[in-house]
Amino acid sequence: MRLVRGLMAMTVALALGACANTGLRDLRGTSDGPDEFIVTPSKPLEEPDSYSALPVPTPGQANLVDLRPLDESVSTLGGRRGSPTGAVPARDGAVVNHASRFGRTADIRATLSTEDEAFRKRRGRFTQYRIVPVDRYNQAYKNQALDPNKVASAYRRAGVPTPTAPPADTRFRD
Repeated sequence: MRLVRGLMAMTVALALGACANTGLRDLRGTSDGPDEFIVTPSKPLEEPDSYSALPVPTPGQANLVDLRPLDESVSTLGGRRGSPTGAVPARDGAVVNHASRFGRTADIRATLSTEDEAFRKRRGRFTQYRIVPVDRYNQAYKNQALDPNKVASAYRRAGVPTPTAPPADTRFRD
């Protein structure tokens, strides 16, 4: 009887452990089926004015009917796409000067990437040995998370006007 109770308790624990909500941080594919993000619609084909005046095909060049979502979204939102390492347009100069008024590091992305990788490696020395999947992001950055309700309360106590907030979320409580 004791053995049956033990097996039942283990079965219930495993069943409840399988109900975890991994959210958007678990980016591994769990399906052997097709990737729905590979299939993209294309623009309708257009007939050229003259078939004899067609340009010479260039291997590796994009088709005219292929969608370019990044370029199209930038132009739809009123921007212009340029090189990320290129010169700052004159119309954005004031914003860039204000943002970098206390100095800036040119290679900040590479520096942060290296530091983040080292931090996660230090935090995860023995985390590769797990029986069930774990949210590694949450595990590594748990101590750096802010509790929005505590922060809002601290600002209110200091006399800073703050907007109303939704009810306290139980996720942030210990």
